[in-house]
Amino acid sequence: MAFNLKTKLWMTGALEWWGMIGNEDVYLGTREFPNPPEEGDEWTVRKTRERFKIVDGEVCRLGRDDTPLEPWEVP
Repeated sequence: MAFNLKTKLWMTGALEWWGMIGNEDVYLGTREFPNPPEEGDEWTVRKTRERFKIVDGEVCRLGRDDTPLEPWEVP
C-alpha cells in the first residue's frame, strides 16, 4: 500500500496495522489507525495506550496516554 509516507507500513491478516519505526516493528492499532493516513493525523492505540502522530511523512511515537479509561474503553 502506498500512502506517500517515509515509514514502512503493513496490515496483517487480522486487520492490524504495523510499522517499522527505528528498526523496530511497532503495533499501530486496528480501527484507530487513520486510513488513509495523512500529515498531522494523531491517534491512540486502544490496546497499548501508545500515541502516534504523522510528522513530515513519518509515523512518530509520542509516548503513552496515561489518562484513566472509562469502563467501556477497557481493551
